[in-house]
Amino acid sequence: MTSPAETIVSSIATQPTPSSLVPAQTDMTFSKDFGCLPIPRRLRYDPDKPFYFGMLLNVSFGIGSTLVIANLYYCQPILIQLSASFHVTYDEVARIPTLVQAGFGIGLLFITPLGDMLRRRQLMLLLVVCSTSLTIGFAITKNLVVFEIISFLIGLTSVAPQILMPLAADLAPPDRRGSAISIVQSGYLLGILIARVLAGIVANFTSWRIVYCMSIGIQSIVLGGAYMLLPDYPVKNPDLSYLGIFRSMAKYVVTEPLVGQIMLTNWAASACYTNWWVTLTFLLGEPPYNYSTIIIGLFGLVGILGIIIVPFFGRLLDRLVPWWSAIVSTVFLLLFQAVQTGAGGINIAAVIVACFGLDMFRQIQSVSFSTLMFSISETARSRLNALMIISVFLGQVTGTSVGSDVFVGYGWRANSALFMAMIVFQLSVLILRGPHCPKNRWFGYEGGLGLWKILPSKQSQLVASDDPENTGCGHLAVVCSEKEDVKGGAEELH
Repeated sequence: MTSPAETIVSSIATQPTPSSLVPAQTDMTFSKDFGCLPIPRRLRYDPDKPFYFGMLLNVSFGIGSTLVIANLYYCQPILIQLSASFHVTYDEVARIPTLVQAGFGIGLLFITPLGDMLRRRQLMLLLVVCSTSLTIGFAITKNLVVFEIISFLIGLTSVAPQILMPLAADLAPPDRRGSAISIVQSGYLLGILIARVLAGIVANFTSWRIVYCMSIGIQSIVLGGAYMLLPDYPVKNPDLSYLGIFRSMAKYVVTEPLVGQIMLTNWAASACYTNWWVTLTFLLGEPPYNYSTIIIGLFGLVGILGIIIVPFFGRLLDRLVPWWSAIVSTVFLLLFQAVQTGAGGINIAAVIVACFGLDMFRQIQSVSFSTLMFSISETARSRLNALMIISVFLGQVTGTSVGSDVFVGYGWRANSALFMAMIVFQLSVLILRGPHCPKNRWFGYEGGLGLWKILPSKQSQLVASDDPENTGCGHLAVVCSEKEDVKGGAEELH
């Protein structure tokens, strides 16, 4: 007599596999990029031999993210030199970082979702070629307007790390997805911090143009590395139109409770993190600290240390249910923000502790959000990643504007307390839905509070069990959940 679990497994096995989940057909394999550039044979897609996503390639993705995203932030420490070189006021050069971020925001919205309808190897190579070519213009132009136009275009074409993130999630085995994402995201955040330190040091001893000459060389290395290391991966949605991308993104926001929950929480988290780094300069430059610019810059190294540590917790993140890691990291963010609120303007030790903790647990929180978001659909990860990064971008705008105004008007403690309240808001949004709440529910804790993921091997053991006491709702829920995921993937193309 067959058990209920075996009956469901048998019914799933006899159903045709949805076309959206079938590995790319052989007619979707390519031997050349852009029709003329040969792809190294070991990087060509082979449906019979899936590409092995090892630690070396994973770290390469992280390094690539670091070096590309740094291009957005080289301008920030050298604004004074740019003002002197172009013979303009500080107010005029202050438009440059704004234009870079505006271009980046538009690129996030209009370019990164293309990863769901184009080959990501080609898209990545094209973006790096464009950013490298544009950086040459930075190094040679003597006109501020031209520099500003290039700044916008650099922001537009520097979204390559957001192409790599969903690709890493696709290539990594399910039991390593959390650690794979953490490495790429660590590279992304490192790029933001390293660029400011590196540009400041180089420009201090040479010319600001040398900073961009250095960037040209770095971008060229990234381009060569992408060509030699980036595996080709087939298009996941060949029938998807460009307008269809935005229709589906809007549909996800409206119909998927988890998308709205992540975007809202991520917006608030990004605002808190951006506010911390923007107002830290004001705090350390004023009494009682009165630190020099170089010493203030060294605090970036504390943040870098916090980010570097996170990948070492990757295996733990792979085992934890992402909702739980998001909750735990947010609680720790609240504790470290409390340290800053209590003593940040009184004792430098409090600032160092807060700097380390806020960077570390913001990174863990971000990895948790990415893992949750990518679990929604295997065929829409680029679009889902774009939605998440758009929420980050909006948070950066909020944190910069509101944080600066509150700090200047009411002081460091009021600023820190405000963003401590924002972390409480994040917790409130997260606890509306439990870790195993059904996808179509906006509130609730159905499914329980299980802390650990059930690995695929364990799932198969549970389903195969013949013990009548172990074939109840818990095991049927696992199988039914897998069946719903397959059905959801099939409906994605429609």
